[in-house]
Amino acid sequence: MNRCLQPGSVPLMAVLSFLLSAGCTTQHYRNSADKEAYGAVAQKTPLVKNMDEHFTIEQTNQLSFDGLPVAVNVGDFLGAYGEVERGAHVLSLETALDLAVKHSRTYQNQKEGLYLESLGLTLDRHEFAPLFSASANGAFRVTTLQADTNLTSQSNVLEEQAVSGGGQVTVSKLLRWGTRLTAAFTTDFFRFLTGDPRATTSSQLGATLVQPLWRGAGYRVTMENLTQSERNLLYALRDFTLFRKRFSVDVATAYFQVLAGRDAVRNGFTKLQSARQNAQRTRSLAEEGRATQADLGRLEQQLLSAESEWINAIRNYKQSLDNFKIQLGLSTDSTIVLADTDLEQLKILHPEISVDDSIKVALATRLDYHTAREQYEDAGRKIGVAADALKAQVDLVAAAGIDSGQIGVTRFAVPDFDRYHWNAGLALNLPLDRKAERNTYRRSLINYEQARRGFELRADEIKLQVRDGWRALEQAKRNFEISEIGVKLAERRVEEQNLLADLGRAKAQDQVDAQNDLVNSRNQRTQALVAHTIARLQFWNNLGILYIKDNGQWEEITNAKLE
Repeated sequence: MNRCLQPGSVPLMAVLSFLLSAGCTTQHYRNSADKEAYGAVAQKTPLVKNMDEHFTIEQTNQLSFDGLPVAVNVGDFLGAYGEVERGAHVLSLETALDLAVKHSRTYQNQKEGLYLESLGLTLDRHEFAPLFSASANGAFRVTTLQADTNLTSQSNVLEEQAVSGGGQVTVSKLLRWGTRLTAAFTTDFFRFLTGDPRATTSSQLGATLVQPLWRGAGYRVTMENLTQSERNLLYALRDFTLFRKRFSVDVATAYFQVLAGRDAVRNGFTKLQSARQNAQRTRSLAEEGRATQADLGRLEQQLLSAESEWINAIRNYKQSLDNFKIQLGLSTDSTIVLADTDLEQLKILHPEISVDDSIKVALATRLDYHTAREQYEDAGRKIGVAADALKAQVDLVAAAGIDSGQIGVTRFAVPDFDRYHWNAGLALNLPLDRKAERNTYRRSLINYEQARRGFELRADEIKLQVRDGWRALEQAKRNFEISEIGVKLAERRVEEQNLLADLGRAKAQDQVDAQNDLVNSRNQRTQALVAHTIARLQFWNNLGILYIKDNGQWEEITNAKLE
């Protein structure tokens, strides 16, 4: 016997069929929402330069380190911590940016925010599409009636049963000038099950037109919500594009800071080794009576201080690496190490552009500046809309319909063109209470002034950012030049102190100072090189000409020219 045909399996199959059909329905709605939302984004993408042309919120790429190089040789400057990095995957800056774009939680949140803005626009656009609706109802009615019989002269109570039903299909359309057209078809059915076997059906086809003549009339007022929604999506695309640029700069900043921290560990280990050599050499000289115990104590104290600084540098490096993993969207348990070659390949690439020309480029290309100007225009447009709401509302209302009348249930009740009705008139709403509208109008005036000040402020902020970025570049360049000189001087001092130490003529304080200055100069040189690189990227970003590829990598710029 087939188990599927057993009585108990019928309800189960019905439930499963319902769940399957519901799942297909929800998937249909999801696909429909994605199609419209992505379509709206794609429609406006050409209007925003450097917007991601393949925008999607779907995360289809599974995290994988396959194909990445693996760390084999680990330097001893990390001590026992170096073994943890043996076998770790090596990330270059380009790989790190690609991982961040695909897996960063912050980046995903920004993409979903843009998607939701686009989804809201689809609803506002839908308001001007034909809107269909359908409804149906049915009822079973039981009533009792009191009937007199002539034969017995007694009153009997009779029970009367009846069924009724009805349905309606409606379509409504809002035109761009404020006209609202509505058409509806209704039908009703009624039948007695007991007693009088009467059964009737009726239907009606009707249409209504509402045309504002004063308040709410015209294209500008009717389309305001949709106009603002369209512009809001454009602003959201610009904001996302600006975020992509800031995000790449932030990832690059964190990447080089981790490498700088690793370099600080390397320099600290070099200092520790030198301190050990100095202490050991001075200890031997002290045993021969050629060095004082005070000098030996000072160098041993330096040895302890160097070891403490080295341990702290390792901790700071590990902490910055874990923070960087979170920034990329990786687990802190991931075993990765950053490529030292990226730090070694850094060099000073100083832009050749004046401050005045930089400001002109920024004001011509900055997306946030364009947005501030257009939001100022939005505020001015809303004053007119708010003023329109203060008017009296006068609407032309017209309706017409065709009825079928009530006929027997033997045939469907079709509307009869001979049984028509129509009416037309005016609906008037005088502005006797307009306090809410008054407040909205006054608020729109204030918002306009605030938008004007915001637009002016945005221009000043951009000028300040450009000037400050240009000064930061000059400062970083000069700091690097100073640190280069400092490293060379410190290296010569250390060499001199080592020669004097071999001859037993070195002073402990001079040895300590020379070694400390060398480590500090090397760290300052690395920090200055990283600072100049980040300042250069931020400078191009402040000018609005830092262009980001799909994988988060930027296109290097050698110069900026006014078009």
